[in-house]
Amino acid sequence: MKSKIISVFVVFISVHAIAQEKEPGIKALGKAIVDKFPTTRTFDLQYEQLGPSNYDSELFGNKFERGRVENHSRFKAAFNLPFYASKSKRFVLTTSLRYKYESYQFGDIYSYATTQTYRRENEDIHYWAGAVTATYMASLFNKPVIYSATASVDGNEENLQRIKGFASSVLVLTRTPSTTITAGVLVLLDPSSIVPLTPLFSMNHKFKNSKWDMDFILPQRLLFRRELLENGRISLGTELNTESFYLNLNSSNLHGVYELNQLELKSGITYEYSFTPKLIAFVKGGFNNVVSARITEKGERTNRYVYDQKEDTQGYFRFGVSYNLFNRK
Repeated sequence: MKSKIISVFVVFISVHAIAQEKEPGIKALGKAIVDKFPTTRTFDLQYEQLGPSNYDSELFGNKFERGRVENHSRFKAAFNLPFYASKSKRFVLTTSLRYKYESYQFGDIYSYATTQTYRRENEDIHYWAGAVTATYMASLFNKPVIYSATASVDGNEENLQRIKGFASSVLVLTRTPSTTITAGVLVLLDPSSIVPLTPLFSMNHKFKNSKWDMDFILPQRLLFRRELLENGRISLGTELNTESFYLNLNSSNLHGVYELNQLELKSGITYEYSFTPKLIAFVKGGFNNVVSARITEKGERTNRYVYDQKEDTQGYFRFGVSYNLFNRK
């Protein structure tokens, strides 16, 4: 799920770039992508610390347990490299690798079945993914358009788990010096997807006589941004993030490989600083709202979940550093 969202909105950002270019190519594409998505730069490292939160859960539709997560942290590493570009610079092949480590520490947990309170051992989870993406930049109805297709594979420390695919097409509807509007469609080649097609929409607007701009991508983000201090930028707003990983379970109720998919709505402030054109760091913090946290059998649709969890709002803090090998200015 996460890789789908990132790949789709990378296409949106690419269209924003080529919308202002008479001869769109790999330079405009790459610059726009890495500007808004640190995880798409050549190397990216991020660490996130989430505050304590209470949760209440159901298993197979019945009350299961309630408890408290005392400590939850995430570490992420990403590597991306374009390895082929046509002479016209309109067709590009990119490979990417991602790794995530999550750590949970629990407080007291109450079981509805036994009416007993107990302590659960800490959980450490590993997730990895690899993908190859083909991107083609062209024109349709005399407007810039980008076609993109991705094949990906992911898994955990136990094994390779799933192979997925998806494709998209995004067209520039409006482009002026201050505003760019795009629309498109995403085709999901994944049996676990609830719907095979998803509409796409984005809008970037620079306010008149102001240093602020608005960056809206449905449904991923609404940010208001401006330059702050030399080589710095501040952003205020809300972003929809997805987190997922695989669980190897062996209990009386659950046996086999399962997937956890979690939607998080993060609201707060971000500050980015460019030490050099290639080296960029950021810090961000605010409030994290878990919109949905569900576990399904591997490959099943998320609406056919076996486990559902509600969690309180929590604070979060994240920092990261990224290096973009190809950025020169």
